[in-house]
Amino acid sequence: MLDLTQLARQMQGLSQHLTLEAAASRQRLELAQQHLKNAYDRQDDLVQRQEKWRDRINFSNATPVEPLDICIDIPTPPKVHTVIATDGSQIAPNHHEIAYCYLLNIGRVVLHYGQNLHPVLDSLPEVFYRPEDLYMSRQWGIRTEEWMGYRRTASETTVLAELACVEKTEAPTLAMVDGSLIYWFLEQLPGEARDRILPPILEAWKQMREAQIPIMGYLSASRNIEAMNFLRLTACSHPVPDCKTFCPNQLEKVPCKIFEPLRDTTLWSTKLKPGQRSTLWRSNAHILEQYEDQKIYFCYVHVGTEIARIEVPAWVAENTTMLNQALGLMLAQVQKGYGYPVAIAEAHNQAVVKGGDKARFFALLEQQMIKAGLRNVGTSYKEARKRGSIA
Repeated sequence: MLDLTQLARQMQGLSQHLTLEAAASRQRLELAQQHLKNAYDRQDDLVQRQEKWRDRINFSNATPVEPLDICIDIPTPPKVHTVIATDGSQIAPNHHEIAYCYLLNIGRVVLHYGQNLHPVLDSLPEVFYRPEDLYMSRQWGIRTEEWMGYRRTASETTVLAELACVEKTEAPTLAMVDGSLIYWFLEQLPGEARDRILPPILEAWKQMREAQIPIMGYLSASRNIEAMNFLRLTACSHPVPDCKTFCPNQLEKVPCKIFEPLRDTTLWSTKLKPGQRSTLWRSNAHILEQYEDQKIYFCYVHVGTEIARIEVPAWVAENTTMLNQALGLMLAQVQKGYGYPVAIAEAHNQAVVKGGDKARFFALLEQQMIKAGLRNVGTSYKEARKRGSIA
């Protein structure tokens, strides 16, 4: 039980800290705005320096592929269109439950607008119980709970591609996922483990490319700083941006880290009006070297309630007509969802495993185990005791 009396004593110090941090953030924002204006006329030179010294730069930074000073109005989407989304949830493995297994549940949503077609609102559950599903990841030093999350990411994308190809109509279509298309976690995985997660995702994207259905990652409250890190090139006090020579330890205070922890979204909130997008950027994340010809591009969009980060593969970004149409459909989804894409929100609602669902899942599992002749089926004494209280 939370002691609110003790907690209240700590609130004053927290509020004072937040006040000081807000003032410092305003100063960093003003400084970032100045460096952004300076970068307008130097953009080509900065990009050339970035490309030339890429192997010597120790921080992740993106490359603008359009002028930095543009703010582009997103076109109105067609009334007749289709939006597809998937999202996932899970029941994690627990040694105290009646059986050590885990479940992935992928929510599926297809919304047809102006076509007199029924929507798709359902989920695909899959239970994993074989030793190769539960223990294979441990050979790479990956906990089963982590591996379950990686498997869920791949499943969300493969189900999305299958659904998009089956539900495709003549109307413009957009496939959406919640979160980034840059799977940063893959950088830390051994090659053999990564090869079990990334190839199915890339193959799913290829299927959507062949079907001409753009896929988009929608990031709400993004904490990314790839664009801000590009501006660090303007703040570099050395002759060339050779971090490995001049600033080998990025954890220390270095001349160009004057904006941290300012986010990309904070800067672009001062430039964009509702319904506008920012410059298109190409991400240079190291993991994208494994993405073959499907590098990731992104931009920031003022959706009315926030600045959202929108990510698309190269084949979408390089097709101006497809990109503009996809952004229009995305913005319509946000408006229909009162600040968040309705298709993604509904996919989450379809995927989420509630307490009652979890109880029924284990009840069904218990029933099957008893039918199979297993004895002493039940939760551990610890788990049973935690579910009740004598207080």
